[in-house]
Amino acid sequence: MIAFLENLLRSKAFVVTLLVLPGLWPAVPIVQQDASVLADPGKYILHHLGFMACVVLAIVLTFTPLRVLFPSSKLAQALNRHRRLVGVTVLVYAALHLTMYVIYEGGFGTLMNDISKPFILTGMIAFTLLLALAVTSFDAAIRAMGGKRWKNLHRLVYVIAGLAAYHQIAAEKIFPLQVVWIFGPVVILEILRIRKRTAKKTEAIQA
Repeated sequence: MIAFLENLLRSKAFVVTLLVLPGLWPAVPIVQQDASVLADPGKYILHHLGFMACVVLAIVLTFTPLRVLFPSSKLAQALNRHRRLVGVTVLVYAALHLTMYVIYEGGFGTLMNDISKPFILTGMIAFTLLLALAVTSFDAAIRAMGGKRWKNLHRLVYVIAGLAAYHQIAAEKIFPLQVVWIFGPVVILEILRIRKRTAKKTEAIQA
């Protein structure tokens, strides 16, 4: 079973399908004529796209700690092969979320008027940083910047996660408890990763 899952995760087509299908979920209740959704389908789609951006962001943030905690795991290795793809997908969902917000709220004028609101401002900062990371995610950018500077820039993904969590809470789009279960596993895995690396450094010093 694990070997079968490993083979699936090595397939880019399979991973793309996993990333895209949840984003199409709003079509299901709309087609089914769900009254709660049809009452304001634009708002439903807007919130869903923001939710998906946060979920995919949390997923990609688990890749590094999983690889560090389970270095011999082929599942973790298979996931890390798609880090760039999943990271760019976060930007795509965030861009769709922003586009839907502009459409739903009546244009860029509304966005400019609302930019001083904390949840809008944090959302725009997070989107801008995501764009910077996506533009520099390719091998040519790594060579041009140098590994150290590139790595330091891409550590901003943790800042983006914090901004995204605050954006969701401040906008009251989802309950804070949902923010916890989206980003909570990432926090736990990062703590375990740091503990493991700290323990290795201590052992190396004592050796």
